[in-house]
Amino acid sequence: MPDAARLASAFSLALIAFIVSGQVIDIFPEGKYFGWFTWVNVGLGLVCGWVIMGKRAGRGVTAAINNGLTGMAMMVFWALFVQGCYEMFRLAMRNRYDGPFDALAGIFTLGMEYGMLLWAPNIVLTLLVGGVLAGFMADYAKKRWN
Repeated sequence: MPDAARLASAFSLALIAFIVSGQVIDIFPEGKYFGWFTWVNVGLGLVCGWVIMGKRAGRGVTAAINNGLTGMAMMVFWALFVQGCYEMFRLAMRNRYDGPFDALAGIFTLGMEYGMLLWAPNIVLTLLVGGVLAGFMADYAKKRWN
């Protein structure tokens, strides 16, 4: 059921995904083509905010912080998984894997490699502060427009 908390959660996580995607692009060397990278992450932020955070909003300050951090963590998990799948498929089309199980293992290997890039201090700080603020925003929206 649509409500203000789901909408606020979705837009706040989408904004975090947009900002962090820009920060991740800045880490890579110049000239790397990212295609739909930012917009896929924004879409994942919208979905995670709507589904995960929106239904758990309005339970107090501590729950708002936990809700925001959980939503942010799930968004990062799904973004790493989706981007790992895309990169695995791209490499599989170039015959870089010996078989299907090697390709499936490649998803997680690539996801972990991309996850290591997220340990830059500016990205970690953006994710943590953004997650907490997203939780507060969802909590405020639930209480204000319920």
